Amino acid sequence: MAYLLDANVLIAAKNLHYGFDFCPGFWDWIVVGHARGLVRSIDKVGDEIGASDDELREWAKQRGPEFFVLPQAADLPSLERVSEWVREQSYDPAAINSFLQAADYYLVGQALTGGHAVVTHEVPADTPRRIKIPNVCIGLGVKCVTPFAMLRAERARFVLDSNGADAQKAAPGSLFGPASRRSS
Repeated sequence: MAYLLDANVLIAAKNLHYGFDFCPGFWDWIVVGHARGLVRSIDKVGDEIGASDDELREWAKQRGPEFFVLPQAADLPSLERVSEWVREQSYDPAAINSFLQAADYYLVGQALTGGHAVVTHEVPADTPRRIKIPNVCIGLGVKCVTPFAMLRAERARFVLDSNGADAQKAAPGSLFGPASRRSS
């Protein structure tokens, strides 16, 4: 089983919890996890990220199609199952059309094919106007987790160097920088 990352996981990581500038360990963990066959995403997510003009786009470009996997012929039956399940529910036609044109559809379909877990910040919601990834995953028996659950399950750790070397590199005046030290 691998973890397939939704775009919101990477975008929120960059913007909030794991910025490239202060938590490079998160991004290194993803790269190492991918090398071990544990973490990847899909090309449609790569397309969403590629539409921005920022460091995440550059990071994604460096990962390439090995990380952002294209759908394969083997995914077609699973994509059909996802489509059928969505159409059998009580969603508005506009919500169905929107979902079937979005990366979410492919993310769930490719996870279903490979027996993978979907990683997303989305939470289940019973609304006919928007189809949420966790609802579809639950309906089709696909494992769906938050990024924090994935990191805990895989025992990821992002820690300072044990000798404090990382703290010494902090900007002057910051919490660990030279200006913040008190003389005794």
